[in-house]
Amino acid sequence: DGDEWVVTGQKVWTSLAHLSRRGMLIARTDPDVPKHKGLTYFVLDMHAPGVEVRPLRQITGDCEFNEVFLHEVRIPDADRLGAPGDGWRVSMTTLSSERVALGGTHEDEEDAVGFALKVWRTHAPADPVRRRVLRDRLVALYVRLEAGRLTLQRAADAERAGRPGPDGSLSKLAHAELIQETYAFCVDLLGMAG
Repeated sequence: DGDEWVVTGQKVWTSLAHLSRRGMLIARTDPDVPKHKGLTYFVLDMHAPGVEVRPLRQITGDCEFNEVFLHEVRIPDADRLGAPGDGWRVSMTTLSSERVALGGTHEDEEDAVGFALKVWRTHAPADPVRRRVLRDRLVALYVRLEAGRLTLQRAADAERAGRPGPDGSLSKLAHAELIQETYAFCVDLLGMAG
């Protein structure tokens, strides 16, 4: 509509939308072309009229994810990244970079493995067989932490060189699994106290 795009739609599982000033939006702007064509990428003002954010409360009480509803939101053409219909390419570039950024410094993993080390120091089993098995699990967690750190470093180096790849996405998946397995290790180590 003139120099504005008018967007209506909805998305679930939008990370930190309730805290964001801007959001990434890929919208279908040409319904007559197949799948990956006809998408356009915008930088969305999350406080624009017509943008409604509904936090999704997790079992932890946190609201990291949200539903976002767009009701005839007017987006200036100046907030479009790439050409109309080129949204898929722009979003793939963004996602490659996003995964590297989300992996960050692996502080959550470092915190989890650090916590596991503290639990080990105070609750290592006396039984030599159980001790050996659990110690090997702890060492494997530390090795995975270090491998993840190096993978993230490689992904960041590739991005800086203008060659973003899948390493950031792989790192994010490995990050989530490592944290889960580390805390499962802590529960196992603590036995009934866990």
